[in-house]
Amino acid sequence: MERIKGVFFQDCDDLLVELETGLLALQRGERDPEIVNTVFRAVHSVKGGAGSFGLDPLVAFSHLFESVMADARASRLALDAEVVATLLRAADVLADHVKVAREGGEVDAARAAAIGKALVELTSALPYGGAESEPQEDALLSIQSAPAQATRCWAMRIRPHRELYAKANEPLALLRELRRLGEMTVELNDDDIPLLDDLDPEQAYLSWTVLLHTAQNESAIRDVFEFVENDCDIEVKGESVNIEPAPQTVALAPVGDTSREAPAVRQTVVGAATETAIEPSVKAGETIRVDVERVDRLVNLVGELVINQAMLAQHMLASGVAMNQIDMALEDLDHLTRDIQDSVMAMRAQPVKSMFQRMSRLVREVELATGKQVNLIVAGSSTEVDRTVIERLTDPLTHIVRNAIDHGIEQPPERLANNKPAQGTLRLSAAHRSGRVVIEIADDGQGIDRERVRKIAIERNLVSADATLSESEVDNLIFLPGFSTASQISALSGRGVGMDVVKRGVQALGGRISLTSKKGEGSTFTLSLPLTLAVLDGMTVSVGGQSLIAPLTTLLETVQPKAVDVHPLGANATLMKFRGEFVPLIDLGMLFGYRTEPLQPTKGVALIVEDDVGGRAGLLVEEILGQRQVVIKSVQANYRAVDGIAAATILGDGRVALILDVNAIIASQRQGAPLADQRRAATG
Repeated sequence: MERIKGVFFQDCDDLLVELETGLLALQRGERDPEIVNTVFRAVHSVKGGAGSFGLDPLVAFSHLFESVMADARASRLALDAEVVATLLRAADVLADHVKVAREGGEVDAARAAAIGKALVELTSALPYGGAESEPQEDALLSIQSAPAQATRCWAMRIRPHRELYAKANEPLALLRELRRLGEMTVELNDDDIPLLDDLDPEQAYLSWTVLLHTAQNESAIRDVFEFVENDCDIEVKGESVNIEPAPQTVALAPVGDTSREAPAVRQTVVGAATETAIEPSVKAGETIRVDVERVDRLVNLVGELVINQAMLAQHMLASGVAMNQIDMALEDLDHLTRDIQDSVMAMRAQPVKSMFQRMSRLVREVELATGKQVNLIVAGSSTEVDRTVIERLTDPLTHIVRNAIDHGIEQPPERLANNKPAQGTLRLSAAHRSGRVVIEIADDGQGIDRERVRKIAIERNLVSADATLSESEVDNLIFLPGFSTASQISALSGRGVGMDVVKRGVQALGGRISLTSKKGEGSTFTLSLPLTLAVLDGMTVSVGGQSLIAPLTTLLETVQPKAVDVHPLGANATLMKFRGEFVPLIDLGMLFGYRTEPLQPTKGVALIVEDDVGGRAGLLVEEILGQRQVVIKSVQANYRAVDGIAAATILGDGRVALILDVNAIIASQRQGAPLADQRRAATG
C-alpha cells in the first residue's frame, strides 16, 4: 500500500504542475475553457486519490478548491484578477497539504483556514459535506455527512473494470463521494463471482446499483467519476426508474484477457433515457515509472561500454593489421555505442519546466514579503537537461530569483516615479546553445550601482582601495563570500550569504555564470551549463607524456604560436598576441609538474580557452591527439580534490586522463598565485 501511495504522490507532483500552469495562464488573461477544465481536473484528481487513502485534510481542502472551479466552469464565477490571485494562493496551500500528507508535519493552520474561508466565500456550492454554516477553521478540515436537500432521484449502475483496481482506485471512495451529494441507498450485485477454482484475483466481479436523492445536477454526479471514467462502466438515469441490463456491446474483457482495452463509453442523459455508444479508444503516448537508481546504474553500465569499445578500437589500431571487415564492424559498433549512450542519456533528461514552476511560487512569496509587484515570464520551459543538473541547480536559481526581486526590482512608487510600470518584470528562459543549456534570469529593475558595490567591497576588505577594476569585475564582486548590498538584515537577505553559494553551485556543475547590468534598466544573469554530468566532449592533448582533456565548451581555437607573437613578462609570465589582444600563455607541463624545463612556444600548440567571466588564456601543450566524447569520473569521490583538475576519464588504452578545470587554471594565473595557494585561500 505504501508503494501505491508513493505512486499517488508522484501523480500529485504532475497534477500540481498542471494546476499551477493553468492558473498562471488565467493570470495572464487567457480564458480558454479547456484551461479551466484542466485546473478543475487536476484538483479533482488530487481529491479523488486522497480520498482513497483517507487523507481527510487534503480531501477537505481540495473539495473547497474544486467547488470554486466547478462554479468557474459553469460560468457562475468570473475569473477576475482577484479571484485568480486567491486560487494561486490556494494552490500553494494545496501543495502544502500534499507535502504534509507525504512527509508528515503540519500545515500552517491559520493560513489554510484563511484561504479556505476565501474559497468558501467565492463558491455558491455547500461547504464540504453539505453543512450550511459559517466557515470555521475546524469545519474546513473535517468531514461531515449531512445530506443536501433532495429534489431529484438519480439511479446509477457502477461496474468497475479490472484496470480500476490495478490503478489503486477504490469503489468505496466513489460511493463516499456520492454520499456527500445527498441521501443514498446502495445495493451490491455479486452474481458474477465465480467458484473459487475459477476466481481470478485481479478481475472485477462486483457491481453496485445506487439510488441518490440530491439537489445536485447530473454534471456534479459525473464529476465524481471523472478520474475513473475510462476504468468502469457507469449508467446514470434521471428520476426513479429501473435500470435495464447493460447493452451487450458494452462488456468487460474476458477473464485473463489483457490483450485489449475496454472500450470508452459515451453516455448522454435525456430525462429518463440513457443512450450508450461505443467510441474507439485513443491511446496516448505511454510512459512507465522506473526507479532512478536503475536508470543511474544503466548510465554507468553504458559508460563502461563506451570505455570498452574505445579500448577495443585502440587495440585494433595498435596491432597494425589491415582487416577491412573488422574495421567496418568497429565503426558500426562505434555508431551503435554512441546511439545507445544518447538514448540512455535521453532517459535521464527532463524539461526545466518543473524547476521553473517552483519559481512561480517563490515569486509570489517574495512579492508578499516585499510588497513589490512582479510579472514572471517563462520561456523555453520544454528545454531538456540531465535530471541531476536540475536537482542541483534549484537552490542557485532560487537565490538568483529572490535577489532579483529583493535587490533589483524597485517598489511600485519608485518605479512610477522613474516612468516605469508599477509591476516589475522577471524573465526566466532556457535554450540549447552549442551543446550546452543556457538559462537567463533577467529583470527590469534598477540595475547594479557599481559605485556602491565598490564602496561596500572596500569597506569589507574584499578588495583594496587602490584596485583598478573593470565594470565586469565590479559586477562580479557580488559573488564574493560575505558581500551584500542590503542595508539591513531581513528574512530574505542581508547576511552576505547567497550569491557566492550560487557561483560555487554552478561551477560544481561544470557551468559558468556571468552578469550584465545597466543602471536603471535591469540586470541579467546568464548560466551556461552542461547538458549532462555523465559524458563530456573534449579535446585530448599530450603534455609531458601524459594525456589531458580540455572541455570543448571552453575551447575557442587552437593556434601554432609564432616567435613574433610571444613576449616574456617578468621572470615567469609569458604573453601571446592573439587576434589583436594579448593573452597569458600557460605551460601546462610546468603547471602540473610533468616537466622541469619549459616548452618552447613555437614547438607546441596553444589552446585558446575562456573561463566563466570571459577571461582568456592560451594553454601550451605538445600535441593534439584528437576530439572524443569521454565518460566523466569524479576525482574527488575516488581520491581527493586536485588543483586545476575537474574530473577524470578512462581512455581506450586503459590509461586515466585528467579533465582540466579551465576556470581554476585561469584564476590562478590572473591572481599570480599557484593553484594550491588559491585553494587554501578559498577555503580559509
